[in-house]
Amino acid sequence: MAEIKTRNEIRFILNGADVALADIAPDMTLLDWLRLNRSLRGTKEGCAEGDCGACTVLVGKLSAEGLVYESVNACIRFMGSLDGTHVVSIEHLRGDGEKLHPVQQAMVDFHGSQCGFCTPGFVMSLYALWMKTPNPSDAAIEKALQGNLCRCTGYEAIMRAARAISSYGKAVKDPLALEREDIFARLEAMRDGARVEVGSGKNRLIVPAGVDDFAAELEKEPGATIVAGSTDVGLWVTKHMRDISPAIFIGGLDGLRTISEADGVVTIGAGVTYTEAFETLSKRIPALGPLVDRIGGEQVRNMGTIGGNIANGSPIGDTPPPLIALGAQLTLRKGEARRTIPLETFFLAYGKQDRQAGEFVEAVHVPVPAKGTKFAVYKVTKRRDEDITATLGAFYLTLAKDGTVADIRIAYGGMAPTPKRAVTVEKALIGKAWSEATVEAAMAEYAGDFAPITDMRATAEYRALAAKNLLLRFFVETTGTRAPFQVSRYEAA
Repeated sequence: MAEIKTRNEIRFILNGADVALADIAPDMTLLDWLRLNRSLRGTKEGCAEGDCGACTVLVGKLSAEGLVYESVNACIRFMGSLDGTHVVSIEHLRGDGEKLHPVQQAMVDFHGSQCGFCTPGFVMSLYALWMKTPNPSDAAIEKALQGNLCRCTGYEAIMRAARAISSYGKAVKDPLALEREDIFARLEAMRDGARVEVGSGKNRLIVPAGVDDFAAELEKEPGATIVAGSTDVGLWVTKHMRDISPAIFIGGLDGLRTISEADGVVTIGAGVTYTEAFETLSKRIPALGPLVDRIGGEQVRNMGTIGGNIANGSPIGDTPPPLIALGAQLTLRKGEARRTIPLETFFLAYGKQDRQAGEFVEAVHVPVPAKGTKFAVYKVTKRRDEDITATLGAFYLTLAKDGTVADIRIAYGGMAPTPKRAVTVEKALIGKAWSEATVEAAMAEYAGDFAPITDMRATAEYRALAAKNLLLRFFVETTGTRAPFQVSRYEAA
């Protein structure tokens, strides 16, 4: 590999000004830096975990589609991830002359604010939506605001404001639109191909120059924390006060942000966000579209990555169960060496994965379901867009011509210390008629696969019953049948 030059500062644009930081801690969040170092206090701290949206800002990044702006949670976004981006805080919004920005004026006129604490976050989320879709549907507005909480106004006033924004101004004449060419050129100029290293010794943040450079750096620093979207790692810092130094930031590596398809297999780079993957997944594997839409709010989906969701090995990660049910493969890389394994074998025990020191998840390969197969995913939570999953079940079924089960794969999250297949249940179904009696008998086999725990998300009894009911739901949906006794008997789920 050719020698790579090193730069000792991160560079980005804040609102209208170029910023270069040569002294920044790996765990410094954008929220803290804005408020404490730049006195930009319109961005609020509410939950410090990416749930409430009071800290929402926009981050513009260069992509294959050009300069793309997305809403993100500043409370869990680390400064090291901002190299080569444009950060837009609420202070940058402005209308003509002394007027308020159209989004702000709509919020005022339609009484979308009471105490006002959450308002800057709502304004920034609506700003991102308005720039992309000047006349959005109610469904688009609701989706854009999934990651924003208001406890006093209620959402109807905010919805009315959102519908009216374009009556106050045109998105194409917004300063952010008019400045786009200039910002694009300035960000392009910042892309010097250098590796960024700030700090010394253990207390360093590293932004690799590319994927090969990342592989080499991780071999030298196998104990480093890999940070992609920081929707999980961010909470390690804000909630658990963990030391993540040294930290390697990979969210901006183009080589990990690719999506391709060949021979019926969709390959997703480890740095691809949920938002970036949504169009392809929802088109090629439709059942995954609604699931992705239920992962946190818009800000979380704009930051979080499928690769990170897998690599962190959470027992309640949303993507591993359906990917396991689909028979996905995982490519792991260490230095120049790669190995590809079935995804289900990657998870060994709670907090332990089949990943060697210096090795990282490079890509996941997802087979598109063959014609005639049946595939579904169901997520059970207390709230529709809740990150805290009680149980998530994924089901992949192939029937023989005679109506018997030729193949079935059932995978769950939230039922064991790792995402896990229900192999005993599968064995009870394979070769049998896909019928009410077969499914009823198979339900009794869950005890052979899982011993769920009781925690803040759900009781063990609830999880066990929910898991059985999800299989029942899959049967009902694939056959269009529902026996009356089943409705009452399993109504708890």
